[in-house]
Amino acid sequence: MFQAFAVGLGAACGALARYGVTAALGGSALGLLGVLLLINALGSFLMGRFRPPAVFGTGFLGGFTSFSAFALALTGAAFLPAAGYAVLTVVACVGCWWLGDSLIDAKAGR
Repeated sequence: MFQAFAVGLGAACGALARYGVTAALGGSALGLLGVLLLINALGSFLMGRFRPPAVFGTGFLGGFTSFSAFALALTGAAFLPAAGYAVLTVVACVGCWWLGDSLIDAKAGR
């Protein structure tokens, strides 16, 4: 039960961090979709780089990144821009996870 509470607390902290980054950068040149892409790519990189335990991985990073915000952003866009953004997000997030993971291998000499 403690583990579940700790993961939930981590998720709440991650969601607050996402809100803070979005509030700080949402009106920037990146725009809301750019900020969401940045958040999701950063979270993917951190997950790949550190392979964190549940509290930080599933909890904090799960709350920090946001598939639901990604899906909501896509529903408000025309098909072609939404499809392009979806492909860009998947490629960027998988690529960032791979980059983070490869830094572990490089550090280990693999």
